Amino acid sequence: MHQEDMEPNDNESRASREPDSSNDTLSRPKKRHRWVWVVVLFLFALLFFAVLRRGETKAATAPNRRGMMGPVPVTTVTAKLGSIGVYLDAIGTVTPVYTNSITAQVTGIITNVYYREGQVVARGTPLIDLDARLYEAQLEQAEGTLERDQNLLAQAQMDLERYQAAWSRNAIPRQTLEDQEKLVKQYQGTVKTDQGLVHYYQVEVAYCHITSPIEGRVGLRLVDPGNLVAANSTTPLVVITQTQPITVIFTIAEDNLGEVLDQLRRGVKLSVEAWDRQMNKQISTGELTTVDNQIDTTTGTVKLRARFTNAHNELFPNEFVNTRLAVEKLDNQILVPDSAVQHNGETAFVYLIQNGEAKITNVKVGVTNAGIVAVQGIHPGDVLADSSFEKLQNGSKVTISKVQMPSRPTASNAP
Repeated sequence: MHQEDMEPNDNESRASREPDSSNDTLSRPKKRHRWVWVVVLFLFALLFFAVLRRGETKAATAPNRRGMMGPVPVTTVTAKLGSIGVYLDAIGTVTPVYTNSITAQVTGIITNVYYREGQVVARGTPLIDLDARLYEAQLEQAEGTLERDQNLLAQAQMDLERYQAAWSRNAIPRQTLEDQEKLVKQYQGTVKTDQGLVHYYQVEVAYCHITSPIEGRVGLRLVDPGNLVAANSTTPLVVITQTQPITVIFTIAEDNLGEVLDQLRRGVKLSVEAWDRQMNKQISTGELTTVDNQIDTTTGTVKLRARFTNAHNELFPNEFVNTRLAVEKLDNQILVPDSAVQHNGETAFVYLIQNGEAKITNVKVGVTNAGIVAVQGIHPGDVLADSSFEKLQNGSKVTISKVQMPSRPTASNAP
């Protein structure tokens, strides 16, 4: 009995002495998870501290960056007092003063072609001959008929003189005298008809010998000897264009017509410049000669014609050119290269160099011509920066460089 009672106590004592293995197994993963989270949080803290420290370093060094960079080397330009022209730009077409497309006026075979392709000919220079034998024979026949009728008229006039003398002596009746007078008038009409026919055949013969009606340049050869040409054909035998002088026709907007007409009414001779297609080279300079008599309602423009001497054949017929009409000349303007003017939206400004520093100065831009612009807001003699704009700020220290620096307009440092 005592032995059985003691056995449960022994089991309980063993159970109390043995460790709980299941609880120990669950506690170990929890401890490992805690350490992982501690390491992750520590790494995040280090990363946050590094980023914060870097931002503080940049913020501390940013205000002194300009001073640490040192003076900025720039090239400079000087504002000058001068004159600048007001121009109207347009696209024009080179148009000859005269263009002749010569066609055949009579039917015949071409016997001679005298001109050379591209030849400059004077007025009256022989160009083409047609076979004129048929027309010369008709002219001779007409001249013979005229000569015969002229002699008949002379005979009738002599008879009229005799009849008049006989009538004065009452030797013939009045009717005979009057018949003779009418006969003379008939012969006079016949002679006049014969003279007209002679003139007609003279013109026909002249049409067989084609000469240049103007001074100009001959185009490519269009016919050869032996070709048969027909009268009043639309096919030209030769084309001649007058190239010296030559004109350029261009258009301007009707809004600008008033200022042009004002200058012409005052007798001002307006010059016109002809430039190439890329506006890189000025070809020639001419003078405005006339304005068209009406505005094109479909485009709202009006045509103008300018005359050029074209001494060296710089302008070629039907060539497209850019024209610049000088409308007005403005004096006492402050002029600077347009490369020195920077823009920030609608605001224009320059970097004024004073006491070794660049000072941003707003300006008002006016007329621009050939890379020069008229401005207001600075004075003649002011020195302006013309390069290194991407490095300049208001108050930047600068050094003047004689070496051309890259000039890239920018608005990043604009006020």
